Amino acid sequence: MTDRSRRRSIRLCTGLGITALLAAPALALAQEGDVDAGRDKAALCAACHGPNGISSNPLWPNLAGQHEAYLAKQIRDFRDGVREDISMQPFVAQLSEQDIADLAAFYASLPAGG
Repeated sequence: MTDRSRRRSIRLCTGLGITALLAAPALALAQEGDVDAGRDKAALCAACHGPNGISSNPLWPNLAGQHEAYLAKQIRDFRDGVREDISMQPFVAQLSEQDIADLAAFYASLPAGG
């Protein structure tokens, strides 16, 4: 191994290590969702997104079968005002991190086809 390739390897390993350290707090904040609790909490969501996470209106997205982390991020973004939608804000404004994790777990557990 040449000196140049050794330095390149060290920089790569250092970069990966720093990335892992920066990502660790975000991973530590992630809540584990409870599918059954999410099912109970999703009663209001069903009005637009359907009881099985499949919307009957093309204006509202299907939630069934989406990735859990994606769902949690989108709900959190609506709650925190990163994403704005006048119809979503009232429903997500008071959700806790556990509520979000539970809802995301529930919808992720559903089959995408309904």
